Amino acid sequence: MAGLNKVVGSYDEALAGLTNDMTVMVGGFGLCGIPEGLINQMVKLGVSGLTAISNNAGVDDFGLGLLLQHKQISTMIASYVGENATFERQMLSGELNVILTPQGTLAEKIRAGGAGIPAFFTATGYGTPVAEGKETREINGRHYVLEEALTADFALIRAWKADTMGNLVFRKTAANFNPMMATAGKITVVEVEEIVEPGELDPDHIHTPGIYVDRVIKGVFEKRIEQRTVKQA
Repeated sequence: MAGLNKVVGSYDEALAGLTNDMTVMVGGFGLCGIPEGLINQMVKLGVSGLTAISNNAGVDDFGLGLLLQHKQISTMIASYVGENATFERQMLSGELNVILTPQGTLAEKIRAGGAGIPAFFTATGYGTPVAEGKETREINGRHYVLEEALTADFALIRAWKADTMGNLVFRKTAANFNPMMATAGKITVVEVEEIVEPGELDPDHIHTPGIYVDRVIKGVFEKRIEQRTVKQA
């Protein structure tokens, strides 16, 4: 990488500096918008003891499910984990520490981390196990729970297009958690379908400015469908 050009030529370079026991944010929702190649590279690197922050844990043989298969994740912070039997087994056996977080709260914890806001109050979860051990407060007659922001050592992001300066465009529902996670990583690595030159992206269409992005790599994607439903003939 030279100057403002953030494009890297290999997955080794994209994840340089990733080591054991780090916290990693991984974009996506189900299998939609996940950084497939970057996840596969983490498997190859064999890093372990990871804290993974993601909406979900993928499926058994794809996405973050691959890291779970190799027992590389020690703590999972997520809002939904219902499609992964490996996750269930590891959680019930005590091999995996799980912090379940309401989906909107998880999104706001990440957004707050990227914005430099250390914590915020939310009514979601008050009076439930979600609030156990957390500060609560009554404000204007309503009860709230204090939730701390989330940041990560690495944020692994999937985008549709990027220019060489790291400006990003997300496509449709693949945006999901990716834009907010891109702001909350000490090192943000983005896997994209297409890389263009500066000036080729309409400024009005850029979702994440390049100031948040450290590395960009052009990926090759399988784009697996999580649950395929077809009409009967």
